[in-house]
Amino acid sequence: MGICPQELQHYVIRPTLEYLGEYSQNAETLLIATAAIESELGFHIKRNRTTGLGVFKITPRIHRQIWDKYLACHPDLASSVRGLASQQEFLIRPHMELTTNLRYATAIAWMIYRRTASPLPDAADIQAIAKYWRQHFHSRPQASIQAFVEHYERLIPPSNLAA
Repeated sequence: MGICPQELQHYVIRPTLEYLGEYSQNAETLLIATAAIESELGFHIKRNRTTGLGVFKITPRIHRQIWDKYLACHPDLASSVRGLASQQEFLIRPHMELTTNLRYATAIAWMIYRRTASPLPDAADIQAIAKYWRQHFHSRPQASIQAFVEHYERLIPPSNLAA
């Protein structure tokens, strides 16, 4: 069993989005659903050498791209995201922050979506959210929209939507 979805939503995802000035129900649902498909809400934070790290399974390559190609062009946002990282550990092993620091990992996952500048799907439309994830977050061939929906329905209680 991974992290309780309500706790991940209320104590990590929502406060992180609010801190970044980016909160919306659509963004919150997209991120909780992403954690559900990528790591089963933190059940697996590192499966093997080829997958990403943490609850969102972000690879070191994507992590570097976010910093080098996106946040480098948005210095105020970069400062806010850096403010979520550990003081010392980030300088020594920045990719470990994706595994050990939930708020930082959430911010980076949000940046992966935010950099696309595409409008978010409605929080109630899980098929549209799955397609958005497939297009902008996990476009590799093994990314299945059906698996996304199944993970969401199995791991995220319906009461989570209205909370």
